[in-house]
Amino acid sequence: MTPKRFLAVFKLAEKKYGKDKKRLAADGWPHTWQTLVCTIMSAQSRDETTIPIAEALFKKYPTLEKLSKARFSDVKKILKSMNYNNTKSKHVIASAKMLMQEYNGTVPKAIDELVRLPGVGRKTANLVASECHKQAGITVDTHVHRLSNVLGLVKTKTPHQTELALQKIAPKKYWSRINRYFVLWGKEVPGRDKDRLLRKLKESDT
Repeated sequence: MTPKRFLAVFKLAEKKYGKDKKRLAADGWPHTWQTLVCTIMSAQSRDETTIPIAEALFKKYPTLEKLSKARFSDVKKILKSMNYNNTKSKHVIASAKMLMQEYNGTVPKAIDELVRLPGVGRKTANLVASECHKQAGITVDTHVHRLSNVLGLVKTKTPHQTELALQKIAPKKYWSRINRYFVLWGKEVPGRDKDRLLRKLKESDT
């Protein structure tokens, strides 16, 4: 697919969702480590579920140091209503410990460093790099992967392939905004009906 086709879709998505104030899991956290942890927690979970649980976690553990010393059973109790709460609890504590021990309590900027953290894949790494460190990156979750393929922007089998394919057709200045617009769009229109997706995108946002 050509950059021209991508831009046509992106501009429609921007018009529809550019002013949408809906909070996603990575939005609104005062500290970079909180954005990272909440994004780890958000895997296979709705933002509406993840955000209040993350708020409860950060209320109990207001600093990265305190979270790094948390007991697994206490964290799991807070995350008990989430999918994969056992694994996520382990990853949250392990990532906090690694940040304290190897990065002096700061969240690294490089993708290669971020993906070393427990529970952090390319989606989370790109999101943190773009949202917190203002680096160009395309965050590909299930919504971005699905919509990009349904619309024929790419023809890929994995999110990583989608990320690389989108990099070829999307101007770099738009990379960091693709995820937010496509996630909001994907939440409103599940499934793989291309015509329905485009109808929603063309609806007036007034």
